[in-house]
Amino acid sequence: MSESTDRRAGAHSPGRILFRRLFAINGLVFAVGTLVLALSPATVSSPVLLAEIPVLTIGLALMLAANAILLRTSLAPLDALTTLMQRVDLLHPHDRLPSGGNRDLDHLIDTFNAMLDRLEAERSASSAHALAAQEGERRRIARELHDEIGQSLTVVLLSLKHAADRAPHDLREELHGVQESVRASLDEVGQVARRLRPGVLEDLGLQSALSALSSDFSQSSGVPVTRRVEADLPSLSEEVELVLYRIAQEGLTNAARHARASLVELSLTSGPGGLELRITDDGRGGVRHDGAGIRGMRERALLIGARLTVTSPPDGGTDVRLTVPPDTERRAL
Repeated sequence: MSESTDRRAGAHSPGRILFRRLFAINGLVFAVGTLVLALSPATVSSPVLLAEIPVLTIGLALMLAANAILLRTSLAPLDALTTLMQRVDLLHPHDRLPSGGNRDLDHLIDTFNAMLDRLEAERSASSAHALAAQEGERRRIARELHDEIGQSLTVVLLSLKHAADRAPHDLREELHGVQESVRASLDEVGQVARRLRPGVLEDLGLQSALSALSSDFSQSSGVPVTRRVEADLPSLSEEVELVLYRIAQEGLTNAARHARASLVELSLTSGPGGLELRITDDGRGGVRHDGAGIRGMRERALLIGARLTVTSPPDGGTDVRLTVPPDTERRAL
């Protein structure tokens, strides 16, 4: 059963089909050339006369030209397929080559498109597992920072307060300075824990989380953020909200770290085309290639079927847009 199936598959393989097509084209050209030679009044002497050489040369040139045109037309889809192979990127999905009506090569094109579908599905599944593990690790580290280091620093801060209350006057100012240093370290630990695990997202929702994210970003970087988040957003799944939050977080980080922006705008709006998250800045822009941050955003966007575009407007800066289609707003990972 399997042997007969393998024989049928081999008989219809792209290599055999292409071989038969090329053989038929060359056979057709030679047959037409032979027929024209047989029906025409032209004759060939032995040895060939000098006057017959131009006739033979023209006939050969016509046969080669006809063969080249037929082969070029027949193999044209291979050039398009090669171009697609060179530019294909699993982080830019749905880049496919349509069938061109060439029955002999349509099977090859359809097979390549099916391979891309399979690779994109596998990439999306593996990315989902990796990002889920990453979020779990973030939660674990944030919990340890809060429960272990945060509580230890709190105990140290209280001990310093008691020591400062009983210390002589000349040491009290120095202990107060140490208190402030410990309090600043405690605040930094809290900020790191909040960035690792957005508790406000789980407790108060996406709008409050984006507001807190913008405020923390402005406070830490000194870059003001103009925020516009619609109040009546559609109901979103936890996974979609987490992707929106993480992409907004990465977009703000890139604006401060790479773009050297002095003003950032963050908006989340809903329209007929779905939900749109947009982060724009007035920095130096010039996005030439995807770095680790942008590739991470693209991977997260693919998990919920969203489309991420990163452009540099003519007037400068960077424009990051995430569009979540209406049918995926409730999708879970």
